[in-house]
Amino acid sequence: MSAIMSNISYFEVPADDISRAKRFYTEILGWDFMPTQVPGIPVEYWNITTGESRKDTLNMGGLYQRQEASSRMLMYARVKDLDTALAQVEPLGGKIISPKMTLDTVGVLVTIIDSEGNLIGLWEQEGNRSRYQQSR
Repeated sequence: MSAIMSNISYFEVPADDISRAKRFYTEILGWDFMPTQVPGIPVEYWNITTGESRKDTLNMGGLYQRQEASSRMLMYARVKDLDTALAQVEPLGGKIISPKMTLDTVGVLVTIIDSEGNLIGLWEQEGNRSRYQQSR
């Protein structure tokens, strides 16, 4: 097992019909939704709370209006050093598909495709974001 283990820290759910998706997740899973504005994201976006916040648990996500038919649920894994993680993506058979994006109070995000063709986001917490620009 690797000495560094990254937790899943956030997830995003695209939806064709926001109201229908909110009803589905509320009725089945009891999730709560709150509308929010995300700088740089021009679509309707809702924060999701999936339960009580506890140490080492994931309880946050986002729901947004699907823009492309191929959009699927995306999870974000928190990494200690984004540059170190990105340096390993391509040698291990993955692909970097988005530039680094800084979100105030959140940190720096990048989207990659893993060695099996799955989409995953990598996130470095805000404390280290001053090292980055809004692109690679």
